[in-house]
Amino acid sequence: MTAQLLDGRALAGRIEESLRAEVETFAGMFRRRPRLVVVLVGDMAASGSYVKSKAAAAERVGIDAEVIRVPAETDTAALVALVRGIARDAHGPADGILVQLPLPKHVDTVAVLDAVPPDRDVDGFHPENAGLLSQGRPRFIPCTAAGVQRMLIDADVPTAGRHAVIVGRSDIVGKPLALLLASKSPTIGGLRGQGGDATVTLCHSRSENLADHTRRADILVAAVGRPNLITADMVKPGAVVIDVGINRIEQDGKSRLVGDVDFEAVREVAGWISPVPGGVGPLTVVMLLANTLLAAELRGK
Repeated sequence: MTAQLLDGRALAGRIEESLRAEVETFAGMFRRRPRLVVVLVGDMAASGSYVKSKAAAAERVGIDAEVIRVPAETDTAALVALVRGIARDAHGPADGILVQLPLPKHVDTVAVLDAVPPDRDVDGFHPENAGLLSQGRPRFIPCTAAGVQRMLIDADVPTAGRHAVIVGRSDIVGKPLALLLASKSPTIGGLRGQGGDATVTLCHSRSENLADHTRRADILVAAVGRPNLITADMVKPGAVVIDVGINRIEQDGKSRLVGDVDFEAVREVAGWISPVPGGVGPLTVVMLLANTLLAAELRGK
């Protein structure tokens, strides 16, 4: 058995088409386009590449995006002041504000992220937005977690009553995704919807006998940033395997991207599997655009 591919690029393309129409409707109503402001600190190649892809995707759907670049040596106080200035529209209207992570080690990341007003926090990292998600009334959902849930829904993967195992407990992916998958799914036409009502196990670096947990998973999500951590013998036959990891490794003198899952081996065991690249990554970007449009609609001006 070879697993069916969860094509994140194709799904992101379909979502972009829908967003493009919604952005045009917004622009017609408010005589402006939604606007995203991204703060990029330093010149890390990976961060620069991510920001470039976000700006390009924004342009494709009609969202205005500005990237504010600041030197790597910028300190916490200066970054907080910059973010607060953006929130006051000192750099033009800003429906969504995103601080590209990671920040340099000398910067207090929490202080900078907390400076982003919760109604402009399109990354979904502000404690107010995290609290709303935990209560089952989300506003801005962290983009990667939202992308994983959307991938499951689009593939018509049942989640209600299924055992989902998430490897990784980050605030960016693991924790919010656990909340999403365990939440009550909406009722549509008298029937329960998809994307929630799962029984969730959240594993991490202190979890003992990791394979014992992963082998029981109907849905397995790997999100720890360790190349090829999940091997074929750790996967239940027919399981849905979603790989969130993005790791750059050197092989045969060449640099390439791999995930947290040993893709070639696991695809012979799993029922569904997402690739790296081309899986969750494109959905993370398009969910950011969806959050930016929502932020603009909530501002309504």
